Amino acid sequence: MIHRIAANTLQKMARGYYVVTVTGPRQSGKTTLVQAVFADKRYISLEDPDEREFAEKDPRRFLARFPEGAILDEAQRCPEILSYLQGIVDRDRQPGQFILTGSQQFGLFSKITQTLAGRAGILELLPFSLEEVKKANLAPNTVDELLLKGLYPPLYDRPLEPALWFKSYMQTYVERDLRQLIAVRNLSTFQRFLRMCAARVGQLLNLSSLANDCGITHNTARSWISVLEASYILFLLPPHYKNYNKRLIKRPKLYFHDVGFASWLQGIRDLEHISIHAARSSLFENWVITELLKHQYNRGREANIFFWRDNIGDEVDVIVEKGTRLMPIEIKSGQTLTSDAFRNLKKWLKLAKEDIDQAFLCYGGEESYTRSGIRVIPWMEVGRIASEM
Repeated sequence: MIHRIAANTLQKMARGYYVVTVTGPRQSGKTTLVQAVFADKRYISLEDPDEREFAEKDPRRFLARFPEGAILDEAQRCPEILSYLQGIVDRDRQPGQFILTGSQQFGLFSKITQTLAGRAGILELLPFSLEEVKKANLAPNTVDELLLKGLYPPLYDRPLEPALWFKSYMQTYVERDLRQLIAVRNLSTFQRFLRMCAARVGQLLNLSSLANDCGITHNTARSWISVLEASYILFLLPPHYKNYNKRLIKRPKLYFHDVGFASWLQGIRDLEHISIHAARSSLFENWVITELLKHQYNRGREANIFFWRDNIGDEVDVIVEKGTRLMPIEIKSGQTLTSDAFRNLKKWLKLAKEDIDQAFLCYGGEESYTRSGIRVIPWMEVGRIASEM
């Protein structure tokens, strides 16, 4: 098993909360993690029809089987049980008594906030970070290999071809979760919508354009984006609000939680294809931003990252909020950097003045150095940037 950085955070939460919930995309390693950290607890999957029926029909008897607590996997399949958990943990007041996992935010999150507020800690677990696979000596050798393969655990646990695995993932998990959350009359339309989202990685979200290209209504596009967010397929990066006397873009940017899946949805199937693909720089940007997210989530922290863009197109890819200070990060996929690569960062630094923390530029090359006060970090060392957040 590849060691997960989130394991330490999970143990800390279990010492302070009666219930700990681990959420994240399907196949991100939630079950493996909680079973490893809480090996002494009984494991029950609510995907099992018999267990789910028992929990739904007689929740008190179902939970009475676990006087020492348990791991309840895929708890979103029976969210009503959380109301009964409240009574148990209020009575026993035993830290780390129940461990829940879930792969959908809808239902599970709202039920937790309603019934287990102050009693439950929440950890979001995304696929592997580069730091984790590096420590296991399984890291991809090149940027292109990383962008093609992504970082879902099954692709590192056993010899699987990424294209075949992503095809199965699409059919067995994404489409099934979609049917549980919303009624889709035409599955091929949703598939086209998802591929259109992947083609817009790193772009400002334009629901009208998405809707028109897929032949659906604006409200349907909004609903489907929400479902894809809830299922941890994609996320929206918000714009930073500080304007420095500039008119700012207010729409978020669209990214996927796993760059390999985004590449597959764009029809990329091999290294030769990705090396010349028009979306390569956007996919690289997507990957760097997810690494920053994983660093925060693995440590139980909030996502404190944004982007900055004004109405004339000047943009900084990432702004990290560090209290009252701001850490700008520019992302370039190329192996060679010209002076133009630093232009937007330098322009923003002049505007920000006293708000500035250290500025970084992450690129597809191999050398680290400092230029004009900006620390240049190669892709394999992106963790050095994350550690400054």
